[in-house]
Amino acid sequence: MHEQVVLALRAARESGQHALDEPTGKRILRAVGIRVPRSVVIEAEMDAHAAVVDLKPPLALKVVASGVIHKSDVGGVKLNLRDGADVVSAIADLTQSLRARDIQAEAWLVEEMAPRGVEVVVGGTMDPEFGPMVMVGLGGVFVEVLKDVAFRICPITERDARDMLDELKGAALLHGARGSEPANIDAIVEVLLCVGGEGGLLVGGEDEIAEIDINPLIVSRQSAVAVDARFILKDTGAKA
Repeated sequence: MHEQVVLALRAARESGQHALDEPTGKRILRAVGIRVPRSVVIEAEMDAHAAVVDLKPPLALKVVASGVIHKSDVGGVKLNLRDGADVVSAIADLTQSLRARDIQAEAWLVEEMAPRGVEVVVGGTMDPEFGPMVMVGLGGVFVEVLKDVAFRICPITERDARDMLDELKGAALLHGARGSEPANIDAIVEVLLCVGGEGGLLVGGEDEIAEIDINPLIVSRQSAVAVDARFILKDTGAKA
């Protein structure tokens, strides 16, 4: 894993951060080769018109605020925005609703919405007995209700990654079941290797990372795009 990524993770952890904000997390994903949406971070409504001019709609708006990890749970997300005017209006709406929850926005992430595809979850955790472990599953009801996931001890190989996908009960959905467009299996494998392979995030960042959650990873025929990313860091007193 890139030394700069390790240093960024270490600096965040040693500064007392419990989790990375989404823009920082996505910069790390991009640095290790995982595709993320084109985006811009703005600090105020007045910046929106100029800031989003180079982004292709539809756009998503997300709050960036300390302590807010699950943004949708606090009403911190707006989707299908068309232009800067929509973004300005959405910021005003979210600011008001977040204020009622005593949440103060530090910035706003505006990004292009990913093309439609199959929702996949890729994650990882540090098991006290086995060390870093990587996980993959199908999103939505498959992970929430059916717990359709597969795990491996890191580091994994390409063969491991493909076997994990084959183990999923809903694996047929990745291959275009019921006339749907097939997902790019190679792209999912590449993400799994970037997270759990030799030199991947979980191996290279074992001393810094407690948990990674890429949910969803939107996988189309062409690509896999990490739409949301959550990094939980180890406590500064935690031992590797």
